[in-house]
This record gives sequence, structure tokens and C-alpha cells, in this order.
Amino acid sequence: MPIVRNQVNPKAFNMAAKLPFELRIKDFEIAMQDIYDFFYDINRGLVERGLMRLDDMLRPAIMSGLLSDMLTASLGKHTRTLTVNLYFNGHPDLVVNGVYPNNAIKAGTEGVEIKTTRKSGGAVDTHGARDQWMCVFVYEVDCRTEPARNREPMTFREVYLGKVTLADFRKNARGELGTRTATLHKHGIEKLRQNWIYKSRE
Repeated sequence: MPIVRNQVNPKAFNMAAKLPFELRIKDFEIAMQDIYDFFYDINRGLVERGLMRLDDMLRPAIMSGLLSDMLTASLGKHTRTLTVNLYFNGHPDLVVNGVYPNNAIKAGTEGVEIKTTRKSGGAVDTHGARDQWMCVFVYEVDCRTEPARNREPMTFREVYLGKVTLADFRKNARGELGTRTATLHKHGIEKLRQNWIYKSRE
């Protein structure tokens, strides 16, 4: 089966969602389609050379990191007021243009943090609990269909965007070699899910 170009489902967006910082539903649609187009271009070239798709090569953590960075870059390019935080590993990923010197801040409050996960519902670990606008993209990768050349392309299934606070998180136990993380607790994840942006389970 030839590599197919995935398409964002325009009917799956919540037009009643509350969007901060002059964000538009179209910004999300364009960013997601940018990712689909990138994977189509890369995977077509890989498969033509007899290689595995990028989806199959990358470990889950690397895949999530790649998607987060790409979505941040695309949203920073298309949105009206947000831009990429130029501080390395700074927070949040997107900041309001002109608020911080050189659009770079180690830990700011004006902007949106971008997360990606394969977990339906948007539960995702973070490196620390804080007051923030958090945007979570839930994606799906077909790793089971055989033969592999018949697998479906990576697909975004859900997108959530919510204003969460310190009180909405629970701290996760840290193993001997682990890094301390925090995750939205039951009330926090419910708050995030209330303001869903996109749901597509076709």
C-alpha cells in the first residue's frame, strides 16, 4: 500500500472552545496538517528506499518530543500573538510576542505549554506543577498492522487546552534513577478536558 497523506478532520473541532492569546481554531488545523504533510514527505522517501517509516523508527519518547517541538514551531509561525520561547528548555513553549526580552524566558506565565501523548484523554507527565495554559495533543501510531507497509499514518485524535493551576497536579513518586514529575489529578484532567479543541475517532 502506498504512503498516504493524512488529513485533519475539519468537522472534529469544537467551535465553542475558549481560546486565549488570540488563538484561532484554524491555527490548530494548520499546525496539525503541517505535521501530517511532513510525515508524508519523509515516509514516502523512506519507503521508496526500502526503509521503515519514521513512525516505526522512533521510540515513543522521541516521537512525542519531536511532535511537541514541531507543533510548537508551527503554532508559533501561524498564530497572531504567540511565538516560540527562545530560552532553551524554557517554559512555556509558546510565549506572547514582546512580553519577555528577546522572547526568551526560563519560567514565564504568559503563553502556552505544548504537550503530546499517546494516552487517550490527555493525561501527560510534566517536569513540574505550575499555573499555566496547557495544550495537549493526543496522537495514535499504528504499530500492529502487518505487513508494516499497510499501516495507517500517525493520526491526531484529541486536542485539549486548559488553564490549570498548582492545585490541579499530583506529584509522582520518583524512583532511584528517575526524574521528579507531576501529572494532573482527577479534577485537573477533568478541567483540561472540558475545553477540548479536537476529537476525531474515525
